[in-house]
This record gives sequence, structure tokens and C-alpha cells, in this order.
Amino acid sequence: MSFFQLIFNFVARHRRHYLLAAAMLMSVGMLTVWIPRRVGHLVDELVAGHLTQTLIVQQLGILLLMGVAIYFLRVGWRMQLFVASYQLGVHLRTELYRRLCLQGPDFFQQQRTGDLMALGTNDADAIELAAGEAMLAGFDGTTTLLMVLAMMFLGVDWRLTVIALLPFPFMAYAFKRITQQVHDASHEALNCFSHLNDQVQESLAGVRTVRALGLESRNASQFAELAQKAADASLRAQRWEAAYEPAVGLALTTAGFLTLCLGGYFVWHAQMSIGALTSFTMYLGQLIWPMFAAGWVLSLIERGKAAWRRLGPILSLPLSIEDNGTIAAVPQGQLHISGVHFAYPEQAQAALKGVSITLQQGKTVGLVGPTGAGKSTLIRLLLRQYMPQQGTLSWGEHPLENYRIDNLRRHISWVAQEPFLFSASVAANIALGKPDATQAEIEQAAQLASVHDDILRFPQGYETPVGERGVTLSGGQRQRVAIARALLTNSPLLLLDDALSAVDTGTQTSILQHLRAARLGRSVLIVSHRLSAVADADHIVVLKHGAVTEQGTHAQLMALDGWYASQWRYQQLEASLDEI
Repeated sequence: MSFFQLIFNFVARHRRHYLLAAAMLMSVGMLTVWIPRRVGHLVDELVAGHLTQTLIVQQLGILLLMGVAIYFLRVGWRMQLFVASYQLGVHLRTELYRRLCLQGPDFFQQQRTGDLMALGTNDADAIELAAGEAMLAGFDGTTTLLMVLAMMFLGVDWRLTVIALLPFPFMAYAFKRITQQVHDASHEALNCFSHLNDQVQESLAGVRTVRALGLESRNASQFAELAQKAADASLRAQRWEAAYEPAVGLALTTAGFLTLCLGGYFVWHAQMSIGALTSFTMYLGQLIWPMFAAGWVLSLIERGKAAWRRLGPILSLPLSIEDNGTIAAVPQGQLHISGVHFAYPEQAQAALKGVSITLQQGKTVGLVGPTGAGKSTLIRLLLRQYMPQQGTLSWGEHPLENYRIDNLRRHISWVAQEPFLFSASVAANIALGKPDATQAEIEQAAQLASVHDDILRFPQGYETPVGERGVTLSGGQRQRVAIARALLTNSPLLLLDDALSAVDTGTQTSILQHLRAARLGRSVLIVSHRLSAVADADHIVVLKHGAVTEQGTHAQLMALDGWYASQWRYQQLEASLDEI
């Protein structure tokens, strides 16, 4: 969709507001062009001595009422127009947010967070202004221009009008040249702002790393350089926008000079009255606004087009995972992974090779293996962040792709190794998936996750703010709060993706014991590097290089004396040495 199609479709959807605003603007234009006509008539009547004091007061009163009417009509059309145009900004931001929420990891690996934030702020504002200010100024300027020219041609003198308009083609040519420069400079300014936004976001997110490595000065220098580039680009755009005014001023000054020369000649030879020349001069003055409006409109449109060049492709990108599922029922039954093969884009080696695993309903499966074995990749496939190239994943009687994505994810509780906490209270973070949870339910979930006692030691207990991304909590506390959040939702499938890596073995044992006691028919898949976390699982699967190499219970795997048994002995020895 082009930029002008976007604006046209939006105006068509909100045509009531735009038509009402247009009617008010037409009324303003008619009153505006009528005033010079009345003033010219009054001047001629005064020169001829036909006006009494009473008539002068009446005529001035009429002019005053017309001015008041213009004021209220201008307020009215602004309210109508901006009520509509602001909705475009809301629509664009809502659509952008919706699309971002539906995109998968592939999309975010190719996009910068700061750039996406800029699209929802500066770029959306530029498009919103094009639908509001530009439409307003364009329609107002056009109607005023046509009415003024009509009065100049038909109501005063067509010869004088033709002479006065001679400089305007040169102004139009200047506008064409300036407009292209404004577009290019605006696009560059928006890009520079995105880079600056991205630098700020990364610096704030990694502030601890920056301080730990002593990179404050280097980051400050990089920020200053990007800020200067953004300022230079914005200044370049403003300079070209400022070029509209001299072009308008030069054209109008030349037109005024030609008007006075020819108009004075006509008055001197009695071919025009002084009142008519006065009216024509006032009309010429009224052309100032349409000319400035033309420059303003072109500037806003070019800014909007430059913003749409950046925002439009993001909104039109296909979703990395299409949601064609229709099943909205609660998934039930066993989770079956059959012959799954998956390779990440632009990677030659497959992350998963013919993996087959069955998770019976209400049972626990442990998934272990060395780093890079494909454990987290399998979790991502279950969450439908990616689709396998071969094989099937099914839950109950239906493949995962037959479920609606929102329904599927609503019934899966996932705890990542690095969980995300929002800048809210501890209680609000635990109740994120169940906002109507009672305080008792929140505390019960926290007790199951063995974080209740830690929370009580916080300054404000469960109402303690955790800071952005949970910065005030330790890694183990963040993981346990995330586990409590997952347990509170009581989803039929719980995925723990190395979610116990930051807690000590004693706390891990306590959490797993609580989990077994409160499982209540819930299926659990535990991914862990620490084998003690899966030793009591109903079934354990070992992944190496994307393939299943061993599987069975803890006792069976120990009897095989393979990777699992070797790793178990090593970790037990390491744990015994730590206790010394």
C-alpha cells in the first residue's frame, strides 16, 4: 500500500469528520474572501461621500461579526479534523504493536529494538501529521486560493490578476526542487533518530556491563556522535523546509510590485477605482496563507512519505509463523514429537535431527545433553516460535499447527533460563498470567517456587517493586518468581528451560518436591544441565548434536553407562567437593 492509498483509505473511513471539517472550511473561505470585497466597497462609498456615521458603524459591525464567525468555524473544523487524524496515529501504533506481538524470533533477530520504538513514536507522528495538519492546510489553502483567485479575476480585474500571477510558476518550480530535498533529509533524520534510540536502549539495558568494563566514556562518545548526526540531519531537513518561505516571499513581493505598478496606472487613467485596488491588494495579501500552506503541506507530506517508507514494510511483512489454526479447546492428552528435523535459517547444520519424544499426560520428562544439543530449540518448536522442516508435533489428537496460537500458548507455562520480569511489584509479576488471582493464591505459588520467605524479607514484601527487568532481584530470585508465575496459571503443560540453573541444589530439590506434590495432572518437561533436576523424572531423554542418543529412567541410563552416567558421576563428584 502506498502512502497516498493509506491516507485516502483513512479519510474514506472517517469521511463524516472530514466532510464536516471541509464544510466549515468552505464557510471560512467564503467569509474570508468576502471581507476585502466589503472593505473595497466601503472605501469607494467613503470617497464618494455616500456613507453616514450610522452606516459606517453598521458595516463595521458586520465585519466584526464575520470575524467572530470565522473564529468559531476555525475552532470547529480543527476539532473535527484532529479527532479523526489522531485516530490514524492510534491505528498505526496499535497495528504495529499487534504485528510485533505476533512475529517470531527470526523477525526480532533482524530488527533493532530502538528502531522499532522509533517507528511507533516519530514515524507514526509524521504520518499522523500528514493526515491531520497536511489535510487541513492543504484543503484550507486550496479553497482559499481558488476563492481568492475567482474574486480577483471576476470581481476586480482579470488583467491585473494575470500580471500578479506571473511570478508564481517560478515559485512552483522552486517548490518542486525543495520538496525532493525535504523528503531525502527527512528520511535521513528518521534513520538517525532510530540509531540514536537504539544506542540509548542498548546502553540502558546493559548498564551493568558498561560499568563493569569501564566503557562509560566510550559509550558517551558514541552517543554524542550519534546525537550530533541526528541533530545535523534534522537541521538539514529544517533548512530545506525554511527554503519554502523565501520562495513564497519573493513571489509575493514581486507580485505586489507588479500589482502596484499596473494598478496605479489603471487608477491614474480612471480604469479602476481606489476601492477596487484596495480590494485587490487585500486579496493579494490573502494569497500569503495559501502559498505558505503549500510549502507546509509539501513538507508534512514528504515527512509522512519518508516515515511510511520505514513503517509500511514492517506492517506488511508476513508473520514468521502463520496462525491458521482453528481449535480453541483446551489441549489434552499426550504430547508427541515424531521425527522432528529443524535447521535455523542460514545455518548449514541442523539443530534437531529426527527427534522423537512422547510426554504422557501428567508425567515428567527430563531433557538433558551438552550445550548446543538442541534442547532449547525443541522448546521453541513446542511454543510454535518456529516450524519444523520435517516431522510432526501433536498434542492429544491434533497437530500443534491446528490449534490457534493464542490458545496453545495460553495453556503452556514456560519458564526460560533468563526470565523477564516487568517493572512492577513482586505480586504483580507473579500474577501476570492470572491478573484476578487472590493474595492467598499468589503466596501459595510463591511457596511452591520456594521464594515466599525471600519475598517476606523484602522492604515492602509482595508489594516491593522489582525494577526494570527485575534488576533489584538476584538471578535465582528472578527464576523462582518466574516459576511461581508459571505455577499460578495452572496450565496443563509446564516447560522449564534450564529454569533452575541459578538456584542452589537445596532450593532446587525443594522446588521439585513442591512441584511433584502440586502437579495435579500437569505434564512437565524439564530442560536442565544439572542432572539432579531430572533424576526423579518419569522419563529422561539425552540429546547430542540434535539427535536422541539415550533415553529411559535414571536407573536405566546409569546402567547404560553412557554420556548420562558419566556426567552424573562427574556432577556428583563436583557437588561433594563443593561441600568440603
